[in-house]
Amino acid sequence: MQQRNVTMKRWLGIFSGGWLLVVGAAAEPSAVLHASVLETQGRFQAASNTLYAATSDSALSEAERRRLAFELDRLERIRKDYPFTQAGLFKRLQDAVRDLTQSEFEGWIAKGWFDSRDFDGERRFMSASVSNLFFRHPELNARRIPPRDTREHDRASLATCRAIRQAARQEGRPYVLPKHLRAVMTVTVDADVAPPGEMIRAWLPIPREYPFQRDFVLLETSSPVRHLDGPDSPIRAVYLEQPAQSGQPTHFSVEYRYKISGVSFDINPERVRRVDALDPRLQPFLREELHVVFTPELRKLAKEILVDEVNPARQARKIYNWIAEHIQYSYALEYSTIRNLSDYCRDKGYGDCGQEALLFITLCRLNGIPARWQSGWNLFPGVKGIHDWCEIYLPPYGWMPVDPYKGIFAMQYAPTLTPEERREVRDFYFGGLDYYRMAANSAHCQPLTPPKQSLRSDNVDFQRGEVEWGDHNIYFDAYRYSLQIRELPLP
Repeated sequence: MQQRNVTMKRWLGIFSGGWLLVVGAAAEPSAVLHASVLETQGRFQAASNTLYAATSDSALSEAERRRLAFELDRLERIRKDYPFTQAGLFKRLQDAVRDLTQSEFEGWIAKGWFDSRDFDGERRFMSASVSNLFFRHPELNARRIPPRDTREHDRASLATCRAIRQAARQEGRPYVLPKHLRAVMTVTVDADVAPPGEMIRAWLPIPREYPFQRDFVLLETSSPVRHLDGPDSPIRAVYLEQPAQSGQPTHFSVEYRYKISGVSFDINPERVRRVDALDPRLQPFLREELHVVFTPELRKLAKEILVDEVNPARQARKIYNWIAEHIQYSYALEYSTIRNLSDYCRDKGYGDCGQEALLFITLCRLNGIPARWQSGWNLFPGVKGIHDWCEIYLPPYGWMPVDPYKGIFAMQYAPTLTPEERREVRDFYFGGLDYYRMAANSAHCQPLTPPKQSLRSDNVDFQRGEVEWGDHNIYFDAYRYSLQIRELPLP
């Protein structure tokens, strides 16, 4: 019985809007446990009914009610991530894959090429199924409609890496070639999401202070600033409020400028020493936490990757190179619906930039290498979007960037580069970072200030903004976001 309770506690450790829910023997049989089993069986309505029934218990604490509310909301979020029927997906693929036949499509389904789930007897397919097909099966790019030419982006990526690395070597320092950027972040909430007169609250991400990112100046906001996080906040935001108006969308915006430099550390593994595991400044980045869990599977993988390597720099590099060559990129399900992002990426063999970063962080930490989250936006011309990467700590160099996704991009998705050029780009992003970034976060799963009264839309990351009214979350399907950037002359 004791072993069963330990197993159940581990299995039910979940992140739900900022809470770690651990259900032990006192709560058996647990409604959350029962609902989770039903969910994995595809019995979503039964899972919802189980959770709703549990909320009627008058003895529940407020925290327990919020946990149940998250589990109920999570079921609806999962549904939204799987919008396509089989027929609907086939129709979309016909517009994306030349000469696709029904039998070929059914063969791909039989092979498990698409993320899909059963919802009460109906098979549904994930929203990014078309894009992910080409990521996971690049041999199909020859049939892609319209054809995709990556040459310009591939060459620009290589040129950027070379320019930053050359400047760092010439100047003898890692932070070089600064750019001065002006940005406008907007969040637009759909009309009538909140009743007229109700106050809509919004948190918009802004640049955090880093050695490579500095001189933030707030220029203008759509409404008076109610709170502005400090420059070293682990999740830096500006907080705004506006009343909802009948029939009108609600617009939030923040305009600012900042400076960003390219980064390139020239790492000599022979100079690197192992950190003091008792150093209080580094201990938080060596231990397990939400989505960074030292599972038996990840321990086994780390041993397979590292073999007998003991040098921290070479260990981190071997982990990075392994991810670059063995993990494929895929657009992800919403993070709030996944119990353990790093192990999910390992198990599936694919993931998005944040899942890949968390996999790298976890493998580093369980080998005594401090590692932490970093995220915001990738502003590279032509591919601008939200993005996650990370940092590792290697004495005597200190904290340095590592972008696992860029290693994957170089080795798997830059077909116009030569093998040598691909390795050059991959190698740059181990200790290097381009100057097309806006970094808002230095840790994952961090609370907002002031605290949200409702559930977070993304309880792991913070790039798209968060919005609510009263104690009602406004989910991603009810608002739009954008970040516009232009370069300014350096002062």
